[in-house]
Amino acid sequence: MSSVSARLPVFPWDRLEPYKAIAAAHADGIVDLSVGTPVDPVPESVRRALAAAADSPGYPTVWGTPALRDALVGWCERRTGAAGLGHGNVLPVIGSKELVASLPAQLGLGAGDRVAFPEPAYPTYEVGARLAGAEPVPYHGAPTALDPTGLRLLWLNSPSNPTGRVLGAAELREVVAWARAHGVLVVSDECYLELGWETEPVSVLRPDVCGGSTEGLVAVHSLSKRSNLAGYRAAFLAGDAAVLGELLAVRKHAGMMMPAPVQAAMAAALGDDAHVAEQRERYAARRAGLRDALVSRGFRIEHSEASLYLWATRDEPCWDTVADLGKQGVLVAPGEFYGPAGARFVRVAFTATDERVAAAVRRLTV
Repeated sequence: MSSVSARLPVFPWDRLEPYKAIAAAHADGIVDLSVGTPVDPVPESVRRALAAAADSPGYPTVWGTPALRDALVGWCERRTGAAGLGHGNVLPVIGSKELVASLPAQLGLGAGDRVAFPEPAYPTYEVGARLAGAEPVPYHGAPTALDPTGLRLLWLNSPSNPTGRVLGAAELREVVAWARAHGVLVVSDECYLELGWETEPVSVLRPDVCGGSTEGLVAVHSLSKRSNLAGYRAAFLAGDAAVLGELLAVRKHAGMMMPAPVQAAMAAALGDDAHVAEQRERYAARRAGLRDALVSRGFRIEHSEASLYLWATRDEPCWDTVADLGKQGVLVAPGEFYGPAGARFVRVAFTATDERVAAAVRRLTV
């Protein structure tokens, strides 16, 4: 039996364990800012919907209930500005990471095909290409400079993980036109779309970007961050009906079904904008405190105009920064996890509790 894992890089977070142990030894405990996992409560309206749907003995559908599809279409039109969407333009998925890792294979990509993604970037883009046996192609700057030969899938990520950079409408419009001219599918990871701080993130599905057509375009969205539903594994795709129809056919065979109670909870979350605004306020306060503290300690913050992270540097090797902050009981992610371009940066999440963020601020400003 061949080893599939041999195609993959070393799981990066395992390398952080020694620094986590150092940070955990701090007298006041660790402040873990390395992973962007939600810590705030799941909205009450979502929990009620989940509980009300608990008696769901039958198999759910891969496509989702009509109520969920209505909620997906309504949210896309309301929050991204997309127009003319129907049920064929949306598809629920079991968490966005599963989707990113499996998408190239589900699209039938393999040897001889190329999958491009930005660098620095979420490492699962590369993992997905490698699992399919396709060639991973990291790019810097505008993807329109890429050689389109053999390029089948182009990942965009705006707002970016880890940098928080946002692509503007003009940039997105240029990429869409280029990709369509070369027959390249664009998949835009927009999981942080509702978490813009210094600018308003733009969806690839917005009419002034896509020309009112979803052809060749798929957007990826998640409820993990905006609704604290990371534990629910609730995400979805929106865009080209032909592409989503193909994915639906494949996923039916594989039994990739979101649990029925989660579907009900997801529909409730998408229909409630109030809890998103409340969560944004929590994150905004944490972000402001950590940003000021890092700057006072000699860090420079680059990009970071959106998402749940501060992309910070002291112009030193990232592992030196990780080690220094670890002695203060503060754990951050080394930028190297996101590609060579991050070698002198660290990613600082502001998803810890108010109490833990306040502790980090105190330590950083001593």
